[in-house]
Amino acid sequence: MMSAAFWDNDDCYVAVNPHRPGEAVGLEAWATEQGMRRLCFFQTSGSEGTPKWVALTKEAFLISGRAVNAHFAVTAADRWLIALPLHHVGGFAILARAELSGSSIVQDEGRWEPGAFTSLCEREEITLVSLVPAQVHDLVREKLPCPARLRAAIIGGGGMSPELAEAARALGWPVFQSYGMTEAGSQIATQPCSMEAEFGRLEILPHWQTRLDEGERLVLSGPALAKGYAVREMTGDWRWQPIGEELVTRDRVRLWEERGRRWLAFVGRESGFVKILGELIHLAPLQARLEALALTHGLKVPVIAAVPDSRRESRLVLVVEREADTALREAFNRVTEPLCHITEIVRVPAIPRTPLGKVDAAALKALLPIS
Repeated sequence: MMSAAFWDNDDCYVAVNPHRPGEAVGLEAWATEQGMRRLCFFQTSGSEGTPKWVALTKEAFLISGRAVNAHFAVTAADRWLIALPLHHVGGFAILARAELSGSSIVQDEGRWEPGAFTSLCEREEITLVSLVPAQVHDLVREKLPCPARLRAAIIGGGGMSPELAEAARALGWPVFQSYGMTEAGSQIATQPCSMEAEFGRLEILPHWQTRLDEGERLVLSGPALAKGYAVREMTGDWRWQPIGEELVTRDRVRLWEERGRRWLAFVGRESGFVKILGELIHLAPLQARLEALALTHGLKVPVIAAVPDSRRESRLVLVVEREADTALREAFNRVTEPLCHITEIVRVPAIPRTPLGKVDAAALKALLPIS
């Protein structure tokens, strides 16, 4: 946890992953030598290859914190539970929100276990928490009812399907979608604080300016935007890669205005599209369909993945952690057009994931058939 003095001093901070401390070696010293002040460095979520660290100012977290606090009417009476790693912005941003609002914090330092998490929320009278979709899936799969005092569970770190949201709310969990990224220090757009709000319709927080480029990718600017990246060279040296006034993201979104409010709907990431027999296929809705079916089968979150195919360009496979999943593939294929049918099942001991529950793309690729 950070003391109040942290937000006022000029020191730089490196959010080191305790499981991979070697990836941050020399970064803090290099930043100091470069004369950098008040920067917080975070590795990009699910990064592959060369370590790349996003540099956000402390002011960026405070600007974001004020916006999120206003959106959810956070006060000193609230109690946050940190159930995400502090070396990711999703967990760290809660520290700024609590500092600004005077709300208290409880940190869940144990390994994620849905039953223990629910009991901790109940025992500590938690009112606010941030989670990722994989955690919500676990809560629903085990049919755990929501603790009495919890008034908002902010869901980020990946897309939450409407079926998962509906199942969570049926158990009393007040889940609210959010969309953000490491370069934004947390949220960019968030579901209005109403359980009746239309799913997928996220209100852009007031400190962000947004537009689309010619590829319908989101272009982001605003006072909370990261300043740049610290990139580690093969030699071990660090170099600075500035972002500038705008960030062209890899996310495709829809933007619109209505009655003086600005809205965003997430469509998908560039990497989430594959070609099958010449057709461009969007994997995100297929993954959402698969996860909805997995809930009815009582399974952990499975993954639909594309692998190269000499005839079809790509074919889709089902990656699971259990043996008896033929029924899941059959159920998926019954409600999916033939072009997108799952052709085979790949069973692995554990689907590789990042600490935020996202699929570790590089590690998963190594487990898949290549032809």
